[in-house]
Amino acid sequence: MTPILYVKSGCPYCKAAKEHLDGRDISYEEVDVRGNDGAMKKLQELSGQTKTPTLDWDGDILADFGTDELKEFLKDRVAA
Repeated sequence: MTPILYVKSGCPYCKAAKEHLDGRDISYEEVDVRGNDGAMKKLQELSGQTKTPTLDWDGDILADFGTDELKEFLKDRVAA
């Protein structure tokens, strides 16, 4: 399953998360929740909150994170 990255346009943490994933050549689907009620509802169902970035990695949820948390999260999911 392709990871899904929930973002809000203009969010600096979202930009950093995308740059980190792109830099590691990790494929993901980007979903901008700003102005998208359906996507925002899905984000709330998954994580219990509305903060971004939020990453859904095959049902494992990392919510409201910075790059340090993302690096740790990816350790067990992506080969170095």
